[in-house]
Amino acid sequence: MARSTRLTEHELGNEPPQQKPGTEAVPGAEGAPRQGQALGKAALQRGAKQRETKPAGALWADGLGRVGIRSAQILLILTVAVVSVYALMQIKLLVIPVLIALILAAAIGPFVNMLRRRGMRGGLATGIAFIGLLLVLGGVFTVIYFSIRNQWGELAAQASSGLDELENFLRTGPIPIDQEQLEQARQGLIEFATSSQVRSGAITGLSVVTEFIAGTLLMVVILFFFLKDGAKIWNFLLRPFTGQREAKLRRVGSRTLEVLGGYVRGTAIVALVDAVAIGAALLILQVPLAFPLAIIVFITAFIPLVGATVAGILAALVALVANGPVVALIVVAVVVAVNQLEGDLLQPIVMGNALQLHALVILMALTAGTILAGIVGAVLSVPLAAVIWAIIQVWTAEDPNLQDMNPDLPAAGTKPI
Repeated sequence: MARSTRLTEHELGNEPPQQKPGTEAVPGAEGAPRQGQALGKAALQRGAKQRETKPAGALWADGLGRVGIRSAQILLILTVAVVSVYALMQIKLLVIPVLIALILAAAIGPFVNMLRRRGMRGGLATGIAFIGLLLVLGGVFTVIYFSIRNQWGELAAQASSGLDELENFLRTGPIPIDQEQLEQARQGLIEFATSSQVRSGAITGLSVVTEFIAGTLLMVVILFFFLKDGAKIWNFLLRPFTGQREAKLRRVGSRTLEVLGGYVRGTAIVALVDAVAIGAALLILQVPLAFPLAIIVFITAFIPLVGATVAGILAALVALVANGPVVALIVVAVVVAVNQLEGDLLQPIVMGNALQLHALVILMALTAGTILAGIVGAVLSVPLAAVIWAIIQVWTAEDPNLQDMNPDLPAAGTKPI
């Protein structure tokens, strides 16, 4: 019985084999097989554990897994952005007045703060700036209205003779057009003007006018409170933040005011130069409605790249109808020259660092803004793109300058006078 037990233990490896006669025992030889077997078992156990745990972690650990994780993050960010834009578009009657009021407050804010530093109370300083802005805007629209009303009869008479001259030029020009084609084109315009599409468009235009009036009134109220209590509103929004995060957010607010204010003031200077140059050319060429057209050039110049060009085309059309094709070509040449002057000289000098965006980025922002919100979106898209880029620069800076760049922005804990 003992014999079978010893054989069994020997076969199982629990007892070393018997030494053959005539051989000497090697020190440590008896423990080597046991250690090897123990190491083998441990290696097998580790391998089994790795095989059990590897698939869960290795699924995302390789290159393809990392690409998948990054792609999922990008898709999540895009989804949040699309949902946010869609939600904002549903309340654009509120969003657009807030954005316009913010831009105007950034431009007028330094004047209000200057009055406060001279001892004037916040409400009085805001009222003076606010009334001054309303008087300027009201004066501009009044001048446009009376200019159009006083020159409308002259324009109608000149338009009649100008259209006859244009028709004669089309019949006898380099590419002659026969009378039948001109009659067909005229009949098509008359049919379009009396179609149901135009009538439905007029009804839609009434709703747009109603929204415009409501949005303007809301913007006026918001602008007043931005100018009066801007510091209080900003400090209230920063209450949940402390330390480095609060400092960065204050830096973001300072940079936002600087970019928006510099953009509005710089664009106003450029627009004024465009309006004076094109308006002077229209007066010299005796084009009707020269002053209203110059004001339209000033307003549309706030749309970068294309605003002044569109207004110049409108002026050229008026010159074509009222003065003939030769004067219209001269107006087009003046508009092209002014645009070259604006892009090569005025923009780099006047705008400075307020608009650090590539022309392609500006074009893409204009396109997106126009698609989302029409003309208002085209006006707001570029300054908002500049603000977003400035915020990214501030937020990703390793050692941001925590001092406010705009001295007119109150520091933390301060109250307006």
